[in-house]
Amino acid sequence: MTDTRLLQHRGDDGRRRVILAEGDRAVFLTGVETTRELALAAIAAGTTLAEAAAQRRSDESVDIAAELDAGHLLPAIDHEDSARLMLAGTGLTHLGSASGRDAMHKAASSGEHQTDSMRMFLEGVEGGKPAEGAVGQQPEWFYKGDGQSLVAPEAPFASPAFAQDGGEEPELAGIYLIGDDGTPYRLGVALANEFSDHVTEKHNYLWLAHSKLRQASLGAELLLGTPPADIRGTSKIVRDGQTLWEKPFLTGEDNMSHHLANLEHHHFKYAGFRRPGDVHVHFFGTATLSVADGVKTQTGDVFEIAAAPFALPLRNTLTDAAAAPVVVRAL
Repeated sequence: MTDTRLLQHRGDDGRRRVILAEGDRAVFLTGVETTRELALAAIAAGTTLAEAAAQRRSDESVDIAAELDAGHLLPAIDHEDSARLMLAGTGLTHLGSASGRDAMHKAASSGEHQTDSMRMFLEGVEGGKPAEGAVGQQPEWFYKGDGQSLVAPEAPFASPAFAQDGGEEPELAGIYLIGDDGTPYRLGVALANEFSDHVTEKHNYLWLAHSKLRQASLGAELLLGTPPADIRGTSKIVRDGQTLWEKPFLTGEDNMSHHLANLEHHHFKYAGFRRPGDVHVHFFGTATLSVADGVKTQTGDVFEIAAAPFALPLRNTLTDAAAAPVVVRAL
């Protein structure tokens, strides 16, 4: 397992740079402005992303915690054309993740009838980790938006005026770049908050698609190499300076009902998701939600997600977006 991470930095003057962090030491890289640019160079050179970064290591050290506090750190990945960054994900992928969703949907069932959510979860437990080279059960899949919906660490979430809820989802996200030949390359993984509207979803599970069309945030650190199989972190909500709710969360393959490879296969099997140059951020799911404990979030609440081997937390404050009436005109 490695703790090598890449971070994207933007100074007060607007200049962009990439940071290489290894353990407690972090330095700026030379010759590249973005992680995507570095990844394209690594693909072209036939090297790993870590090797490409090491070749560009400078002697200029940087305190990443101080830069986070200063608001200089960007999401772990972005794209200069926001329409070419896709936010999507898979749900019911973690052991225990079905309980909250199943409870939401019980009202629509009677007797011992299994909800669709529980059926999908159990199918994932049974077939989500096939033998190497085999194709397993396909998971639930959802679309969140494009790069316009990506929120930086320390930046606020703007909950739409029509939203019924704005709740955190502490997750791991896979970061991918599509090569010139259509090959998806996993660059690494990042901490993520897959912000969702759970009240809308609870009304009717067919509204899941609506509930997911919200912003999402990525942590600053892109963890390189094979993701750890067991990641343990903490998700909490701070209100008026006091911890309102706090709970541990588990992720990584050891705590999931699907292999990452299976989730990746069922996303990238669609040719439209293999367009050269595109970036994909894929949220792998969670089993830990404050809404399942009866928490009702409100404006000003701060979501904080932290988990080793990531050195920095992911924090975002809940705000309300102004109403934006939509008028459709015939042309």
